[in-house]
Amino acid sequence: MKHNSTPAMDNTLRADNACLPLMTIITNNEAETVLEGETLGRTLVAGTVVALYGELGAGKTAFTRGLAIGLGISISVSSPTFTIVNEYPGEIPLFHFDMYRLETESELFDIGWDDYLERGGGCVVEWSEKVPGAFPPGTIEVRLENLGNNMRRVEIN
Repeated sequence: MKHNSTPAMDNTLRADNACLPLMTIITNNEAETVLEGETLGRTLVAGTVVALYGELGAGKTAFTRGLAIGLGISISVSSPTFTIVNEYPGEIPLFHFDMYRLETESELFDIGWDDYLERGGGCVVEWSEKVPGAFPPGTIEVRLENLGNNMRRVEIN
């Protein structure tokens, strides 16, 4: 498979005044978005949290499918919109959260967020903007944007 995504590095000053590298990737189709998730998934260690941001149709679930592949998980990944969380077993299990239907951050803690963080898997959270105070230090932020014509901007920080 030909890999056409275009990586770029940029240094961005964050709100906390820390200057951290920001990787920006343009993908040309869903398969490339999955591939970028897979690339990140291969680097994840137990306990990693990945917070996904983006509008409906931005590619959050496609990126998560790639994360699962990168972790060696072969089960089909789907959005847990109605169940809130899907669990995918693996050497490092993946806990896939969708915050779309939650009204408050406290609802996430009510379903056992802290317990999931302590279970030693990887946690990936769609609609992270709905629970901004829930993430531990070191959380990887991934922002996805639909650019049209199946293209996506993927920013990883």
